[in-house]
Amino acid sequence: MSPLGMTLVFVVFGGAFAWSAVRRWQLLSIGAPEPRFTFQTFEVLRARVVQTLVYALGQKKMPANDRYRLAGVAHIGIFFAFQVLLLNSVMLWARGFDPDFDFFGILSTDHILGQLYSVTKELAAFSAIAGASVFVYYRVVTKPKRMSFGLEGLLILFIIITMMIADYIYVGGHVAREAAATGAAVHWRWYEPFGSLLGMAFSGLPHGGVVFFEHLGFWYHSAWVLAFLNLLPFSKHFHIITVLPNVFAGHLDAKGKLPDVEDLEGKVENDLPIGVSRPEHLTWKHILDLYTCTECGRCSDNCPAYTTGKKLSPKHLTLALRDHLYDLEPQYVGTFGIDKFSAPKVEADLHVHGDPPEGYHRKLSAVDLVGDVIDPEVIWACTTCRACEEQCPVNISYVDKIVEMRRHEMLIKNEFPTDLQKAFQAIEVNGNPWNLPAMDRGNWATDLGFEVPTVEDNPGADVIYWVGCAANYDDQAKKVARSFAKLMNHAGVEFAIMGTSATCTGDPARRAGNEYLFQMLAEQNVESLNENGAANKKVVTACPHCFNTIANEYPAFGGKYDVVHHTQLLDELIQDGRLKPEKKVDSTIAYHDSCYLGRYNEVYDSPRDVLAAIPGVTLEEVGYWNKERGLCCGAGGAQMWKEEEHGAERVNNKRTLQLLETGADTIATGCPFCMTMLSDGVKAAEREEDVQQLDVAQILERSIDFAKVADVEDAAE
Repeated sequence: MSPLGMTLVFVVFGGAFAWSAVRRWQLLSIGAPEPRFTFQTFEVLRARVVQTLVYALGQKKMPANDRYRLAGVAHIGIFFAFQVLLLNSVMLWARGFDPDFDFFGILSTDHILGQLYSVTKELAAFSAIAGASVFVYYRVVTKPKRMSFGLEGLLILFIIITMMIADYIYVGGHVAREAAATGAAVHWRWYEPFGSLLGMAFSGLPHGGVVFFEHLGFWYHSAWVLAFLNLLPFSKHFHIITVLPNVFAGHLDAKGKLPDVEDLEGKVENDLPIGVSRPEHLTWKHILDLYTCTECGRCSDNCPAYTTGKKLSPKHLTLALRDHLYDLEPQYVGTFGIDKFSAPKVEADLHVHGDPPEGYHRKLSAVDLVGDVIDPEVIWACTTCRACEEQCPVNISYVDKIVEMRRHEMLIKNEFPTDLQKAFQAIEVNGNPWNLPAMDRGNWATDLGFEVPTVEDNPGADVIYWVGCAANYDDQAKKVARSFAKLMNHAGVEFAIMGTSATCTGDPARRAGNEYLFQMLAEQNVESLNENGAANKKVVTACPHCFNTIANEYPAFGGKYDVVHHTQLLDELIQDGRLKPEKKVDSTIAYHDSCYLGRYNEVYDSPRDVLAAIPGVTLEEVGYWNKERGLCCGAGGAQMWKEEEHGAERVNNKRTLQLLETGADTIATGCPFCMTMLSDGVKAAEREEDVQQLDVAQILERSIDFAKVADVEDAAE
């Protein structure tokens, strides 16, 4: 080959990539520290390595469900090929200097290892061609709504396909030339199935023609690998480089835990940034997320806001942030990467790549991301359901960025939906968003036929039942609390409630960005729980939002408890024989997965197991939209306390229709907010007469013969 030519290729393409990579690194470094990225123990390191092996190298989410099965398998084919062909590329670069280089004979086709690698390489190249062809089909023929389209994607696919073909051409030319030199005929070889076929075709050409094809394949493949590398930092395919570090650096906290705001009072007093209003307020991990977006659109495809016509599209939110950051690159790192950051002065309006929905603008002279780059409706439409994060194949986070922007809007700019102001004032004054008297907590527990003690009345109780605001003040949720209390009492569970010593957990405040109010409530509740020995008891609640907050948010405030959802406790009591569903309940039931119970805390089986244990019950699943893909009811992220953003459809109505399509006569829930939203959905569908909306505990209660006293001692034995 040509040492001079290969040196030139390395200098030109390698130097260009080094320049762009350094600039991307400098842009990444403007981000704030990422407090959740730690190496405190070997276990943390091990967890990060496992996370990388499973999600990045193992491609776990790619073919995760039927909706994306073909695309996932096609991507795995391309990914696998690039891993195998990386060694081939190194060998080709080396052959630019030494035509006979084959790793000291180990990878020579005369050696069995070389033959095994050769056949693996050729099959891998075929899988890349097949996979890329699938994506060409998507882009040219079917054009799924979730994807972004443009020449860039087709160009990359063209490069991938032709690079693979070029390697076959190189092998074919090499085989034909070697055969001609020895006077032997070219035969098909099992370890070079495609290359040897081309070699047979080339064998009839004159020597110059054979050499031409050998050199064409060699230089096209070896040079385009490096040229392709230079395209990555300027395209969505940058994820090829960033996905490994992005997945490795992903936070290991519970899914339901938001980033903490340390020294909130000090930040306010010293006028320090709270939340995110400019790109430099993002953490470096957030920026790495932006680099890693593949623009596949799975996030928006599963987003309840986007699928009901709201302005929020998780994909376009990410692209708007990323492209705005790229637009400001000269101001952050200088024209040549030398200058330091100065306030952006460029004035121009551009459109976000990928034909975004209304509400996304890129203004380089922007001061705040929300308002100048992103329409406020975008961030306030989020239900924080995490469907986007669950579906993202490269583990990008969205909820934390949205909440950080809400924090800035709420605490610094004082600009947020007016409906939330009423809820927050009610929580501050009365400890609940319904704005009903705090002294009314516990009134639901009258006339049950037994006493429901408070923690003051029965400090030795094994279980603390955290009733939550909904079950204390909402009439529907009160019925759930009564059913659950009856079941626990019948099973012989010694429990007590917090009564007036509890207040709102602060979930709606934190999700809406009112961190100040949340921290006040968290500190108050943790103090009360600790005073009542909750650290040595089991805390049970029928509200997934309370469950998530107490289990995942409160440990940062000194409150570490054994927290379970009421369906988990009911399932345990049934398994132990302390609750025996005996009475037949003839009903076809569709169970709705609460986001904060399911996607946030992976509790999917317990509610279904409880329902399945009831005689006469038939469970129907909601097709694609169940378990980790269950559509949000629309109440999360403080949406319960504000009017839903304008869209083509209300989220709760869309979810209700999905549940009704199963033919069920009962919709079962395990969350008071889901119950309210889906009850409204049943009314909107005019199905109140033939469809019930009940909590799992209420359905179980109908199957228990309370006349039979539970023999707790016998059940325990």
